[in-house]
Amino acid sequence: MGTWDTGHFDNDTAADFSGRIDDTPEVEKEAVIRKALEGAAAPTDYLDSDEAVIAVASAALVASQCPGGEPVTTAYGPDKPLPVLATDLRPLAVKALDAVLGEDSELRELWDEGGDKEWAPGIARLREVLVAGCVG
Repeated sequence: MGTWDTGHFDNDTAADFSGRIDDTPEVEKEAVIRKALEGAAAPTDYLDSDEAVIAVASAALVASQCPGGEPVTTAYGPDKPLPVLATDLRPLAVKALDAVLGEDSELRELWDEGGDKEWAPGIARLREVLVAGCVG
């Protein structure tokens, strides 16, 4: 995984996913995000790091539309604006992030092995925005 920082889009896979979002017709963007979240929320065995990275990026896009959510302003995020996303993506994004932080997540293992102390709290903050957006 080509990673250069702890941000939600600060790796090659997430940056490529952003390009895919930009290339997707507007009416299909939500479906691409939903599929990424569903893939992580219901892993069959072990959550692959690439799937997890895409789920985190998708969750960040969903959270950006929640009250208190931060806009995605990184150069590695999508360049084109997103349509308003369905609010039912918020609890799905929470489930996906729970899987990303779970025991069977390669991405979590990679960050733990690297000794990083910023990545997991960043994911937890993202999750908090999504949880607040589920009830708000």
